[in-house]
Amino acid sequence: MTEQAKTTEPQDDPAVWVVGPGEGEEIVLGSTRMRVLEDGSHTGHRLAIAESVLAPHTQGPPQHRHARHDEGFYVLSGTVRFTVGDEDHDATAGTFVMVPPGTPHTFANPTGAPAVMLSTFTPDLYVQYFRDLQEALADGRPLTPQANTDTMSRYATEPATDPA
Repeated sequence: MTEQAKTTEPQDDPAVWVVGPGEGEEIVLGSTRMRVLEDGSHTGHRLAIAESVLAPHTQGPPQHRHARHDEGFYVLSGTVRFTVGDEDHDATAGTFVMVPPGTPHTFANPTGAPAVMLSTFTPDLYVQYFRDLQEALADGRPLTPQANTDTMSRYATEPATDPA
């Protein structure tokens, strides 16, 4: 990778950014492993992309709403259950789910096999949320609902207490 490709500022003649297998920033959130492929620093903060591996029987985050960003999910393998409001959608490999701002949603892996999905965040602000959660879980500390809510609020996100 050239030094030009590693800078975080937009460039007049931007270099191509390549993240190979096993590369990228790893974020561990309990039994979920996330590999950040693009944190927004090479897209002018318009887009971030991450690959997530959900262990078998992984519960996802509490149902929540994003005020300022769209979130997309492409299931690469396994089955991911998306709950949108009060509706469940079991998404298998090859399924894409797009969640616009304001839509209550969560996801989980209800099966006995791992599930892998690619997630997009537009703009990129939500990647830092995952970094903050990882830090909150450091040293085996449990993540309290209040700590999670406080962290979400820093990224224009709130728990969805009703499905509307």
